[in-house]
Amino acid sequence: MNRTEMTLLQRAELELLWLWAWLFAVMPYWFKYYVVENLLYFLLCYVLRYRRKVVWRNLCNSFPEKSERELAEICRRFYRTLAELFVDTINMAHMSADKARTVLTVKGLEEHRAAVKGRDWIALTAHYGCWEYCSYWGLYEPSQMLVAVYHPLRSVVMERFYQRLRNYENSTTVAMKECLRFYLRNRETGIDGKNLVMGLIADQNPPRRPDSHWFRFLNQDTIFFDGGEKLALRCHLPVYFVRMERLQRGRYQMSFELLYDGEEEVAPNEITERYVRRLEAVIVERPELWIWSHRRWKHKRKNANG
Repeated sequence: MNRTEMTLLQRAELELLWLWAWLFAVMPYWFKYYVVENLLYFLLCYVLRYRRKVVWRNLCNSFPEKSERELAEICRRFYRTLAELFVDTINMAHMSADKARTVLTVKGLEEHRAAVKGRDWIALTAHYGCWEYCSYWGLYEPSQMLVAVYHPLRSVVMERFYQRLRNYENSTTVAMKECLRFYLRNRETGIDGKNLVMGLIADQNPPRRPDSHWFRFLNQDTIFFDGGEKLALRCHLPVYFVRMERLQRGRYQMSFELLYDGEEEVAPNEITERYVRRLEAVIVERPELWIWSHRRWKHKRKNANG
Protein backbone atom coordinates (compact mmCIF):
# COMPACT_ATOMS: atom_id res chain seq x y z
CA MET A 1 0.00 0.00 0.00
CA ASN A 2 1.23 3.48 -0.88
CA ARG A 3 2.20 5.45 2.22
CA THR A 4 -0.14 8.27 1.24
CA GLU A 5 -3.12 5.90 1.25
CA MET A 6 -5.04 4.98 4.39
CA THR A 7 -7.19 2.00 5.21
CA LEU A 8 -10.74 2.50 6.44
CA LEU A 9 -9.62 1.58 9.96
CA GLN A 10 -6.79 4.12 9.85
CA ARG A 11 -9.19 6.82 8.67
CA ALA A 12 -11.50 6.01 11.55
CA GLU A 13 -8.58 6.16 13.99
CA LEU A 14 -7.52 9.53 12.60
CA GLU A 15 -10.99 11.04 12.90
CA LEU A 16 -11.42 9.75 16.46
CA LEU A 17 -8.00 11.14 17.40
CA TRP A 18 -8.85 14.49 15.85
CA LEU A 19 -12.23 14.58 17.63
CA TRP A 20 -10.51 13.89 20.95
CA ALA A 21 -7.94 16.63 20.27
CA TRP A 22 -10.67 19.11 19.29
CA LEU A 23 -12.69 18.37 22.42
CA PHE A 24 -9.60 18.92 24.54
CA ALA A 25 -8.71 22.14 22.71
CA VAL A 26 -12.10 23.76 23.37
CA MET A 27 -11.79 23.23 27.12
CA PRO A 28 -11.08 26.28 29.32
CA TYR A 29 -7.51 27.59 29.54
CA TRP A 30 -7.36 27.09 33.30
CA PHE A 31 -8.35 23.43 33.01
CA LYS A 32 -5.83 22.63 30.25
CA TYR A 33 -2.87 24.50 31.73
CA TYR A 34 -3.45 24.22 35.47
CA VAL A 35 -5.15 20.85 35.81
CA VAL A 36 -4.11 18.68 32.85
CA GLU A 37 -0.61 20.13 32.59
CA ASN A 38 0.05 19.68 36.30
CA LEU A 39 -1.18 16.11 36.15
CA LEU A 40 0.98 15.34 33.11
CA TYR A 41 4.00 16.88 34.82
CA PHE A 42 3.54 14.66 37.85
CA LEU A 43 3.13 11.54 35.70
CA LEU A 44 6.11 12.25 33.43
CA CYS A 45 8.49 13.35 36.15
CA TYR A 46 7.63 11.20 39.15
CA VAL A 47 5.58 8.20 37.97
CA LEU A 48 6.73 7.27 34.47
CA ARG A 49 10.11 9.00 34.85
CA TYR A 50 10.06 9.39 31.08
CA ARG A 51 13.55 8.83 29.62
CA ARG A 52 14.97 9.98 32.95
CA LYS A 53 18.39 8.39 32.35
CA VAL A 54 18.70 10.07 28.95
CA VAL A 55 17.67 13.46 30.35
CA TRP A 56 20.05 13.23 33.31
CA ARG A 57 23.01 12.07 31.20
CA ASN A 58 22.47 14.86 28.68
CA LEU A 59 22.26 17.48 31.42
CA CYS A 60 25.35 16.21 33.24
CA ASN A 61 27.43 16.15 30.06
CA SER A 62 26.21 19.57 28.93
CA PHE A 63 26.68 21.38 32.25
CA PRO A 64 29.60 19.73 34.09
CA GLU A 65 30.11 22.95 36.05
CA LYS A 66 26.68 22.75 37.73
CA SER A 67 25.97 21.03 41.01
CA GLU A 68 23.68 18.03 41.29
CA ARG A 69 21.10 20.23 42.95
CA GLU A 70 21.16 22.72 40.06
CA LEU A 71 20.86 19.92 37.52
CA ALA A 72 17.94 18.40 39.40
CA GLU A 73 16.12 21.75 39.29
CA ILE A 74 16.66 22.05 35.52
CA CYS A 75 15.45 18.48 35.15
CA ARG A 76 12.23 19.19 37.03
CA ARG A 77 11.60 22.37 35.01
CA PHE A 78 12.23 20.44 31.79
CA TYR A 79 9.48 17.96 32.64
CA ARG A 80 7.19 20.92 33.25
CA THR A 81 8.05 22.14 29.74
CA LEU A 82 7.42 18.68 28.30
CA ALA A 83 3.97 18.51 29.88
CA GLU A 84 3.14 21.98 28.65
CA LEU A 85 4.28 21.13 25.11
CA PHE A 86 1.76 18.31 25.02
CA VAL A 87 -1.01 20.70 25.97
CA ASP A 88 0.24 23.37 23.54
CA THR A 89 0.31 20.93 20.63
CA ILE A 90 -3.12 19.38 21.18
CA ASN A 91 -4.49 22.88 21.75
CA MET A 92 -3.71 23.62 18.08
CA ALA A 93 -6.63 21.39 17.01
CA HIS A 94 -8.99 24.32 17.64
CA MET A 95 -7.13 27.55 16.93
CA SER A 96 -8.78 30.56 15.32
CA ALA A 97 -6.63 33.30 13.81
CA ASP A 98 -7.41 35.64 16.70
CA LYS A 99 -6.55 32.98 19.26
CA ALA A 100 -3.32 32.11 17.42
CA ARG A 101 -2.23 35.73 17.72
CA THR A 102 -2.64 35.51 21.48
CA VAL A 103 -0.56 32.32 21.86
CA LEU A 104 2.17 33.67 19.55
CA THR A 105 3.33 37.27 19.31
CA VAL A 106 6.21 38.53 17.18
CA LYS A 107 8.99 40.80 18.41
CA GLY A 108 10.46 43.20 15.86
CA LEU A 109 7.78 42.35 13.33
CA GLU A 110 8.00 45.50 11.21
CA GLU A 111 11.79 45.40 11.03
CA HIS A 112 11.82 41.77 9.97
CA ARG A 113 8.97 42.27 7.52
CA ALA A 114 10.90 45.08 5.83
CA ALA A 115 14.11 43.02 5.72
CA VAL A 116 12.56 40.03 3.92
CA LYS A 117 9.96 41.83 1.83
CA GLY A 118 9.76 40.27 -1.62
CA ARG A 119 12.36 37.58 -0.80
CA ASP A 120 12.37 33.92 0.02
CA TRP A 121 14.28 33.10 3.20
CA ILE A 122 15.25 30.26 5.52
CA ALA A 123 14.07 30.02 9.13
CA LEU A 124 16.26 27.82 11.34
CA THR A 125 14.66 26.88 14.64
CA ALA A 126 15.05 24.10 17.20
CA HIS A 127 13.25 21.87 19.66
CA TYR A 128 13.17 24.82 22.03
CA GLY A 129 9.93 26.06 23.53
CA CYS A 130 6.80 25.36 21.50
CA TRP A 131 8.30 25.19 18.01
CA GLU A 132 4.93 24.06 16.63
CA TYR A 133 3.61 27.61 17.04
CA CYS A 134 5.94 28.69 14.22
CA SER A 135 3.11 27.51 11.94
CA TYR A 136 1.30 30.76 12.75
CA TRP A 137 3.90 33.02 11.10
CA GLY A 138 1.66 33.33 8.02
CA LEU A 139 -0.94 35.14 10.10
CA TYR A 140 1.51 37.99 10.59
CA GLU A 141 2.92 37.98 7.05
CA PRO A 142 0.22 36.81 4.61
CA SER A 143 2.47 37.50 1.60
CA GLN A 144 4.66 34.54 2.63
CA MET A 145 4.08 30.79 2.71
CA LEU A 146 5.79 28.91 5.52
CA VAL A 147 7.07 25.54 4.32
CA ALA A 148 7.73 23.43 7.43
CA VAL A 149 10.39 20.81 6.64
CA TYR A 150 9.96 17.69 8.77
CA HIS A 151 10.76 14.00 9.17
CA PRO A 152 7.76 11.80 8.26
CA LEU A 153 6.50 9.65 11.12
CA ARG A 154 6.28 5.87 10.92
CA SER A 155 2.60 5.84 11.84
CA VAL A 156 0.48 7.05 8.93
CA VAL A 157 -2.27 8.04 11.38
CA MET A 158 0.03 10.24 13.46
CA GLU A 159 1.56 11.60 10.25
CA ARG A 160 -1.81 12.82 9.03
CA PHE A 161 -2.72 14.09 12.50
CA TYR A 162 0.36 16.30 12.72
CA GLN A 163 -0.15 17.52 9.17
CA ARG A 164 -3.61 18.73 10.15
CA LEU A 165 -2.15 20.58 13.13
CA ARG A 166 0.67 22.17 11.10
CA ASN A 167 -1.03 22.99 7.80
CA TYR A 168 -2.44 26.26 9.00
CA GLU A 169 -3.26 29.39 7.00
CA ASN A 170 -0.28 30.26 4.75
CA SER A 171 1.68 27.21 5.89
CA THR A 172 2.32 23.75 4.51
CA THR A 173 4.63 20.81 5.19
CA VAL A 174 7.22 18.97 3.10
CA ALA A 175 9.38 15.95 3.94
CA MET A 176 13.07 16.69 4.46
CA LYS A 177 14.20 14.48 1.59
CA GLU A 178 11.95 16.48 -0.76
CA CYS A 179 13.01 19.89 0.59
CA LEU A 180 15.48 20.95 -2.12
CA ARG A 181 13.39 19.65 -5.03
CA PHE A 182 10.30 21.31 -3.58
CA TYR A 183 12.00 24.68 -3.34
CA LEU A 184 13.61 24.53 -6.80
CA ARG A 185 10.26 23.58 -8.30
CA ASN A 186 8.38 26.44 -6.65
CA ARG A 187 10.88 29.26 -6.24
CA GLU A 188 10.02 31.07 -9.47
CA THR A 189 6.28 31.40 -8.83
CA GLY A 190 6.06 30.68 -5.10
CA ILE A 191 2.89 29.07 -3.79
CA ASP A 192 -0.29 30.97 -4.64
CA GLY A 193 2.01 33.84 -5.56
CA LYS A 194 3.51 33.99 -2.07
CA ASN A 195 7.21 34.09 -1.23
CA LEU A 196 8.53 30.94 0.44
CA VAL A 197 9.88 30.63 3.97
CA MET A 198 11.72 27.33 4.33
CA GLY A 199 11.43 26.39 8.01
CA LEU A 200 13.88 23.79 9.31
CA ILE A 201 14.32 22.36 12.80
CA ALA A 202 18.09 21.94 12.63
CA ASP A 203 18.99 20.48 16.03
CA GLN A 204 17.92 16.90 15.39
CA ASN A 205 20.43 14.05 15.35
CA PRO A 206 21.38 13.49 11.68
CA PRO A 207 22.82 10.30 10.17
CA ARG A 208 26.58 10.25 10.45
CA ARG A 209 28.43 10.60 7.14
CA PRO A 210 32.16 10.19 6.38
CA ASP A 211 32.32 13.95 5.73
CA SER A 212 30.20 15.00 8.73
CA HIS A 213 31.48 18.19 10.32
CA TRP A 214 31.76 18.21 14.11
CA PHE A 215 30.83 21.23 16.21
CA ARG A 216 31.60 21.81 19.87
CA PHE A 217 28.11 22.17 21.33
CA LEU A 218 27.24 22.12 25.03
CA ASN A 219 30.68 20.70 25.90
CA GLN A 220 30.28 17.80 23.47
CA ASP A 221 31.34 17.03 19.90
CA THR A 222 28.12 17.15 17.88
CA ILE A 223 27.00 16.88 14.28
CA PHE A 224 24.11 18.91 12.86
CA PHE A 225 21.91 18.82 9.80
CA ASP A 226 23.44 21.12 7.16
CA GLY A 227 20.53 21.17 4.72
CA GLY A 228 19.69 24.77 5.59
CA GLU A 229 23.23 25.93 4.82
CA LYS A 230 23.35 24.01 1.54
CA LEU A 231 20.03 25.46 0.41
CA ALA A 232 21.07 28.98 1.41
CA LEU A 233 24.37 28.84 -0.49
CA ARG A 234 22.92 27.23 -3.60
CA CYS A 235 19.98 29.61 -3.90
CA HIS A 236 21.44 32.73 -2.20
CA LEU A 237 18.79 32.84 0.52
CA PRO A 238 19.08 34.78 3.77
CA VAL A 239 19.03 32.66 6.92
CA TYR A 240 17.47 33.68 10.22
CA PHE A 241 17.65 32.06 13.64
CA VAL A 242 14.12 31.88 15.04
CA ARG A 243 13.81 32.01 18.80
CA MET A 244 10.67 31.03 20.69
CA GLU A 245 10.63 32.79 24.06
CA ARG A 246 8.14 31.52 26.63
CA LEU A 247 6.13 34.33 28.24
CA GLN A 248 3.71 32.25 30.33
CA ARG A 249 1.88 28.95 30.08
CA GLY A 250 0.86 28.45 26.47
CA ARG A 251 2.13 31.89 25.37
CA TYR A 252 5.27 32.50 23.29
CA GLN A 253 7.05 35.36 21.55
CA MET A 254 8.88 34.79 18.27
CA SER A 255 11.95 36.82 17.28
CA PHE A 256 14.53 36.68 14.49
CA GLU A 257 18.30 37.05 14.24
CA LEU A 258 20.08 37.25 10.89
CA LEU A 259 22.72 34.53 10.45
CA TYR A 260 23.46 34.97 6.74
CA ASP A 261 22.34 37.64 4.28
CA GLY A 262 22.37 35.45 1.18
CA GLU A 263 25.34 37.22 -0.41
CA GLU A 264 28.23 37.13 2.07
CA GLU A 265 31.25 34.97 1.28
CA VAL A 266 31.45 32.41 4.08
CA ALA A 267 33.71 29.48 4.91
CA PRO A 268 32.30 25.93 4.74
CA ASN A 269 30.03 25.16 7.72
CA GLU A 270 30.09 28.82 8.83
CA ILE A 271 26.33 29.33 8.59
CA THR A 272 25.66 26.19 10.60
CA GLU A 273 28.33 27.28 13.10
CA ARG A 274 26.51 30.57 13.64
CA TYR A 275 23.27 28.67 14.20
CA VAL A 276 24.95 26.34 16.69
CA ARG A 277 26.42 29.22 18.68
CA ARG A 278 23.08 31.05 18.83
CA LEU A 279 21.19 27.93 19.85
CA GLU A 280 23.74 27.15 22.54
CA ALA A 281 23.38 30.67 23.96
CA VAL A 282 19.60 30.46 24.33
CA ILE A 283 19.82 26.97 25.84
CA VAL A 284 22.32 28.16 28.45
CA GLU A 285 19.99 31.08 29.21
CA ARG A 286 16.84 28.95 29.62
CA PRO A 287 17.93 25.26 29.64
CA GLU A 288 14.55 23.89 30.69
CA LEU A 289 13.01 24.91 27.34
CA TRP A 290 15.13 22.55 25.24
CA ILE A 291 14.09 18.91 24.71
CA TRP A 292 16.65 16.98 26.76
CA SER A 293 14.86 13.66 26.29
CA HIS A 294 16.16 13.36 22.71
CA ARG A 295 19.07 10.95 22.27
CA ARG A 296 20.98 13.82 20.73
CA TRP A 297 24.50 12.47 21.13
CA LYS A 298 24.17 8.91 19.82
CA HIS A 299 27.09 9.51 17.46
CA LYS A 300 30.53 9.74 19.04
CA ARG A 301 33.58 11.28 17.49
CA LYS A 302 36.21 8.57 17.10
CA ASN A 303 39.26 10.81 16.82
CA ALA A 304 40.29 14.41 16.46
CA ASN A 305 39.97 14.25 12.68
CA GLY A 306 36.66 12.27 12.67
